[in-house]
Parts: sequence; structure tokens; C-alpha cells
Amino acid sequence: MSPSASSSLPRALVSRAALRLGARTALAGGGSVVDLRADAWGHGVVEAARIVLDSGASVVLVDEVDAAVLAELGLPATTDARADVDSHVLFGLPGSNVDPAMRLTGTVLSIKPLDAGDGVSYGYLYRAAAPTRVALVTGGYAQGIVRSLGNSARVEIRGRLHPVVGRVAMDVCVVEIGEADLDEGDEVTYFGGAGPAAQQVADWARITGLTPPEIVTAVGMHARREHVE
Repeated sequence: MSPSASSSLPRALVSRAALRLGARTALAGGGSVVDLRADAWGHGVVEAARIVLDSGASVVLVDEVDAAVLAELGLPATTDARADVDSHVLFGLPGSNVDPAMRLTGTVLSIKPLDAGDGVSYGYLYRAAAPTRVALVTGGYAQGIVRSLGNSARVEIRGRLHPVVGRVAMDVCVVEIGEADLDEGDEVTYFGGAGPAAQQVADWARITGLTPPEIVTAVGMHARREHVE
């Protein structure tokens, strides 16, 4: 299995509906200034600003380069106010009790059987303990899927969680699927959505030592981001 088989980037799907719900919930807790720095924590500053302002925020706190963009669109923004709205709730990060706004997905590129003792990925940090199967999946450290997630994180395919095994490569990773009934082209969810991977950002934070805002920001800025309803 070669990482060069990757043909597309993973997608960071940002739900407008989840952002609207998160905005209403966050603003109901008080405050009117929303922190949308770092490109709205990787969720897309223009779309997020429109939604939070439509939901009742008075102004958004952004980086200087984004302030100029929002000013051209007639959206009130500042670079020096103090945010007083909980952006963890806005984006549905772990502990907020709000659905996550971002779902990170990849695609099964290929499926391969392994014999006991066979290794995968660089350095063979994983070797099969018994005969099994693995899938090569789009998404690697270049898109914010941190190397330390190898042999620790899990992904969702067809409603079930499967472990990431071996070292995460630049654009792909390997997932052990055993005898699961899967096909090339199946969608893979790293985190987010409504299935068992919904709160995997919390696991990523535990494994990597990064915070949930750092994780979603890195992913949103490096994966192929799309806004969906």
C-alpha cells in the first residue's frame, strides 16, 4: 500500500444548521462579542460571522486580515474587543452539549489483507497479531490528523468505529477493519456528525495533548473545507 495512492484531500464539512443552533445557544448564555479569530477556529470566518451576527451578536472578534474582508462585506468586526460569548458552544466542542459544527471525513482508497506479523506504514509500528484486513484512507498529518493518533485514535465507517494503525502518513492513514463489510469509496468519519465518532475530538485531545480548539482550527485550515446545510 503506497501513500501516493491518495487522490483527494479529506473534507472538513461545516454545518450551517449546527452553527445556527450553536450561535443561539451560546448567545442565550449572555454576551454579544464572539471570538472568530483563526478563521473562526477553522470553520470559515465569513460564513460564521454572518450566522452569529444574524443570531444576535453585536460584533465579532477577528484577526486583522479578516477584519478587512468582513468590513468590505459590511459585517461588524473588531480586532481588539474582549470576547464574552463561549465559542466552544458555538462550534459544538466537547463538553458543550451542542452538536459539533465540523465533521472531518475521508475516503477508503483500498482494502488489503494482512497475515499475522505483517506491518503497515512507515517503520512498521503496527504488526498484525493475527490475520486481518486494513483500509488505506485519505487524510494525514498534512491535513491536521496528527501523527500521534496512529495506534490510538478510531474512525467511523458504516456506523462502526475502527482503529487507526501504524504511523499516520502525510496524506493517508491505515485503519484496521477486520472482517467488516466495507468497500473502496466508503466514507470515513474522523470526528463530528451524529454517529459514534461525533465526539472523537475529545479523544484526539487526550491522545495528542492539543486542545479541541487547536485541533479543529488545524483541520479546518488544512483539509478541504465545505459549508453544508
